[in-house]
Amino acid sequence: MRSGRAETLALLALAAFGAGSFAFVLGWQSYEAAAKSAAVAVALTGGDPSRAPALITRYGCGGCHAVPGVPGADGKVGPPLAALRERVYVGGVARNTGPTLIRWIVAPDELSPRTAMPRTGISEAEARDVAAFLYAR
Repeated sequence: MRSGRAETLALLALAAFGAGSFAFVLGWQSYEAAAKSAAVAVALTGGDPSRAPALITRYGCGGCHAVPGVPGADGKVGPPLAALRERVYVGGVARNTGPTLIRWIVAPDELSPRTAMPRTGISEAEARDVAAFLYAR
């Protein structure tokens, strides 16, 4: 939906039905944005973001990183992993692309030999899922 049309519908809903309907329309826009973001993330990584929260928990990512949307992932050692798709670099050393992020998740020491991030034993397929999740958020 184009922005002008969405705003017009939101204002009509507010006028006709009150603030509750206005919130509903804005909620739909948020849903649309989230769906588009997830589609882009899947296209960039080939992963399934729905599998990632369990993987992030299994491999202990949340012990070092805060990961929005993953209960208990509130680490303070590494950087928070919100809005990762908007960052220029992965690990501070490599251009942020889908393949690079996947490689970083699997073998960070290959991109930065002195990194504090350990190899976790995560497979490339699992890393694709985690990368899709991180890019979608």
